[in-house]
Amino acid sequence: MGTNYYRIPKSPEMVERHQKLVDRVSRLDVWNPSLTSRNFADIEGEGFDMLTPWDEFTKEINIHLGKRSGGWKFCWNFNNNKYYSNKEELLKFIRSGRVVDEYGEQHDVEEFIKMALEWGEPDGLVVDEKYRREQRAKGHGTYWMDSERYDDKIIDGLRVSSSVDFS
Repeated sequence: MGTNYYRIPKSPEMVERHQKLVDRVSRLDVWNPSLTSRNFADIEGEGFDMLTPWDEFTKEINIHLGKRSGGWKFCWNFNNNKYYSNKEELLKFIRSGRVVDEYGEQHDVEEFIKMALEWGEPDGLVVDEKYRREQRAKGHGTYWMDSERYDDKIIDGLRVSSSVDFS
């Protein structure tokens, strides 16, 4: 069992988002059956996606940073390099917002960074060939341990998950 952490916007950005939401909703043509049938999705998104005002308000509001688990090094989620691709960019991104855990508790950004960088150091577990070999020797092998494509990456000394799907 572990704890997931997320970056959320600072209050001024939330106020801006809220005002934009209120403005958009106040301008909706609630009598338009076509718009109503699309759940008021009238904002162009990526590709052919259409967003509702609420979709726009909540888009990328909650970015998964990573997970802490006992016995393991902190596991960072680089989100396919969408927001950051190295340690310097990651720390700048974290500092540009607030940090909350999966239970909704807000954490001091600098204390979170310190905790995450120190978690599991120096000998916390990392999924790699050595770990997979040790687990197979114990009879604990599973499908994901049979392929190096699931191994953690090490980026600027950080343990980074090969997946963006955390639980």
